[in-house]
Amino acid sequence: MSTKFSEFGFSVIHISNAKKRVIDDAVKSFRDNLNSNDIGLFYFAGHGMQIDGENYITAVDTEFDNEMDAKYSSYPLNKVIEIMERSKNKTNIIILDACRNNPYERTWHRNSSQRGLAPVFAPKGTIVAYATSPGEVAGDGVGRNGCYTEALLKHISSPDIPIEEMFKRVRNSLSVITKNKQTSWEHTSLAGDFFFNISLVTSVGIYSKESIADELFQMNADLALHTVISDLKSYSWYVQNPAIRELKAEDINSSTKDSAFVLGRNVYQAACGSANGVSKYISDFRSRTLNVKPELRKSILDGMLFEIFFNSKGELRDSFKISKFNRVFEYQQHSEFDESFKFISDILATYQNKFHIIPGKDRNISIDIATKANDDDERMVTGAFLGGNNLLREDENYAFFEEDGEVIYEGLRKTAVEKRLSEEMLIPSSKLTINFDFEADKKSKILFPYGYTVAK
Repeated sequence: MSTKFSEFGFSVIHISNAKKRVIDDAVKSFRDNLNSNDIGLFYFAGHGMQIDGENYITAVDTEFDNEMDAKYSSYPLNKVIEIMERSKNKTNIIILDACRNNPYERTWHRNSSQRGLAPVFAPKGTIVAYATSPGEVAGDGVGRNGCYTEALLKHISSPDIPIEEMFKRVRNSLSVITKNKQTSWEHTSLAGDFFFNISLVTSVGIYSKESIADELFQMNADLALHTVISDLKSYSWYVQNPAIRELKAEDINSSTKDSAFVLGRNVYQAACGSANGVSKYISDFRSRTLNVKPELRKSILDGMLFEIFFNSKGELRDSFKISKFNRVFEYQQHSEFDESFKFISDILATYQNKFHIIPGKDRNISIDIATKANDDDERMVTGAFLGGNNLLREDENYAFFEEDGEVIYEGLRKTAVEKRLSEEMLIPSSKLTINFDFEADKKSKILFPYGYTVAK
């Protein structure tokens, strides 16, 4: 579930097999972050119980000798609900795969009405989802997860499904898994719709699914712009460069937003393939598109931005295409292109855990580079700090460059270090201030560790 929530863009605080004190510290950290986010989500899988009508989740150091010991050594669920209720975020979600069989139930002299968790009414803007109905207990399942979480994982990634509908599907699957022995239950006071997974076609809205997944885009040989797009797809500089040089404003103006968007995607693709004429088109984009209709000009830039982050299937790339990143993001300095950068930042907000700062946001960022001198008085980079956090880390893809604990360094000019930091952090050079802890000019040689990165 931790992995799944990260995929949805949540910033996850993950603890397992925790003592009560660890749970308390984690919830405090959760509380401190709620007000700076639109959505708050609390997920718990484990043992839960009700005592005197109040619900508690147990820790690994919970004492079960009697109900009083259990009560004061467990974590009160109402505290989580109250914290979320007092926050300023719009939507709160609580998911409880809890209330397993209580082995101490008989020694506590309990009746059947005290089994499971007690009903909780959700504050406004909150949905509380239980693995069971009131008075029932949850099955542990036969695999890694409980029956409820198993059912939840089957449906939580379904695109464009409101959360209430998603939980209905979970309930149906849970019924099958447990042979009708367990019925999940929700209490909701949500005022609007919430989706765990909104497809790109839905979130982008203005472009068709054939443009978002442009491998599906249908070419029409009778349209001049489509001929240019086909030439850009050729992977031949001798075809790509003449095609972009001969591209006319009227060819674009007679097309659709979808065609202009796909043109932008393939312009960026060809430029990353070292087609110099196409790279020049990106550099001269303002002048080359002065006579293009504003909405189509925007679509071309939208396409170039989109291509940096998404592949031909419309999926977020595992590795972003950064070779022309700064060349495209230079246009963020011009207000006439504000809508394109809002377009890409809105889309990427869903994947905020992939970035230090969401690309397209109009923010100036400052980072501090820490170095130390070697025996030859050369400066070796030891850290890159943003907000007090050191971003410099080993890249698992290049771990072989470090042998016997000895880090190998490569010598780079200051400008090359700055370019590398900008591209790996996906923060445009125009928005990034880099502070070195020594006097450095453009020609200064700086030693950067092989196999290290500042990428998220």
